[in-house]
Amino acid sequence: MHRHTIRHQTYRLLDEELFSSRESRWLHSAIVVLIALNVVAVILESVDSFSVRYGALFSRFEDVSVAIFTAEYLCRFWSCVENPRNSRERPLAARLRYIVSPGALIDLLAILPYFLSILVALDLRFLRVLRLLRVFKLTRYFSALEVVLSVLKEEARAFGAALFVLMVILVLASSGIYIFEHEAQPDAFGSIPAAMWWAVATLTTVGYGDVTPITAGGRVFGATVTIVGIGMVALPAGILASAFSDQLHRRKETYAAAIDQALGDETITRPEADFLEEVRVRLGLSPEEALRIYERRMNRKSAGYPIDENTPPPCGNSIASCPYRSGTLQSNTKPSGNQTGSTPPVQNN
Repeated sequence: MHRHTIRHQTYRLLDEELFSSRESRWLHSAIVVLIALNVVAVILESVDSFSVRYGALFSRFEDVSVAIFTAEYLCRFWSCVENPRNSRERPLAARLRYIVSPGALIDLLAILPYFLSILVALDLRFLRVLRLLRVFKLTRYFSALEVVLSVLKEEARAFGAALFVLMVILVLASSGIYIFEHEAQPDAFGSIPAAMWWAVATLTTVGYGDVTPITAGGRVFGATVTIVGIGMVALPAGILASAFSDQLHRRKETYAAAIDQALGDETITRPEADFLEEVRVRLGLSPEEALRIYERRMNRKSAGYPIDENTPPPCGNSIASCPYRSGTLQSNTKPSGNQTGSTPPVQNN
């Protein structure tokens, strides 16, 4: 792989997490700001007074934004073959796989409404709403959002089961309140579908108060539904919290296992350090959290390895950023008098 080609430099510039540099950080920060400004513009454009007064400005800003997002998409499409994971694939196969990746699909949705408006006559209000899809581009720049999406994907069955139970209770609540209230309030509870508005507001414990039962039986039944609703709100929240915590724990364990593998021969070669950094980026761990995991794994090593303050890489927030001088991982801390260990040697292979 040619490391000094324009295509490779473009890939390094766009992949800020794996190849962090001042230029790439500036570029990604600018894209994040542009995404935020686009969301604000869509919101303000929905206000008639702003739309009439600044309509031309909003239109020009939209043209510039789409041009930038389109250039970003094409550059990512062109340079994706430089990804180390695609080194053994043909360029066409790598690009086809990139097109169907979640990040590429989100980037495409961010610019697609603009080009659809040129090719097909569509309702402008509908296009404004579609432009809000650009907010999902932030998932590329914030790992926390990516973790949430992974949790939702993994717990799809659990959320589906909770949704099914909620739908069953919604039908029962609507039917029950219809039985008690349809004669007293035919306008609000004249049918089971009409009663579903009250059931949704009650089960979610929102309680708008625009529709309330007035009969004795209806009020008792409504109180029961409200109590059941408290549990229904807690069910998906508990699933999400538990799954999120488990997802983070498994990611940390995966990174810890990678560290153990790299330290299997009591040395950390530079390729192994680069691999650990790639694993950290892929798992969405912060450099600080990766450093803490590294410290804990080193502290658990047997005699002959340094412990406590002498164990972490002293040269930055990641293992890959450490200098490799004289074949060892240099430390800027001195071991205390009761410690005889030294940092594991790092080989420049």
